[in-house]
Amino acid sequence: MARKRVLIVEDNPMNRDLLSQLLENVCDVVTAANGLEAVETAQREHPDLILMDLSMPILNGWDATVVLKRRPQTRQIPVVAVSARTMREEIARAERAGCDDFVPLPLDESRFFSVVGRHLRLPSRPVAAESC
Repeated sequence: MARKRVLIVEDNPMNRDLLSQLLENVCDVVTAANGLEAVETAQREHPDLILMDLSMPILNGWDATVVLKRRPQTRQIPVVAVSARTMREEIARAERAGCDDFVPLPLDESRFFSVVGRHLRLPSRPVAAESC
């Protein structure tokens, strides 16, 4: 089985590195530092999952998700918002933009792996123990 590919979209280098390190041993990881890069990278790399920060420069995560969900070549890719913006209105805004799920920061690794595993359609064992 081919390894799954995950696109991590995060403008904060420390958060981007943390997410990359959590997944790099089990999935192919590509990264983008803003929403515009995310749209371009998703079209080029065809990831199986996108982990999207919401508050970013150039093109924010909400607007990038809207663009991705409107394009035929990317609309089927699950987008999971990963953000410290956890107020109900922010989560609802992410849902309206087209995000398929939400993982709050600071990161709970168990929940993170559960959400990633579900969207990559992995067995119920933790994704860290799987080969994406």
